[in-house]
Amino acid sequence: MSLPDELFRQAEVAARQLRISRSQLYATAIAEFLERCQSSKVTERLNEVYSQEPAKLEPAFQVAQLESLQKDSW
Repeated sequence: MSLPDELFRQAEVAARQLRISRSQLYATAIAEFLERCQSSKVTERLNEVYSQEPAKLEPAFQVAQLESLQKDSW
């Protein structure tokens, strides 16, 4: 695996600060990246599905949802 020098140095510092090996740092970073990509694909698919059909919510659920929003202080 090849990294730009500056990124390699940053990884070295981060691994030392986190008290983990460089390999563990890379493995964790790659796992998180892949998980984020997978989550993105799920979101894209859901967006595709819901863009084709309007989301329907039963009136009672819609009222409950709106009431719960009013209670939150954003």
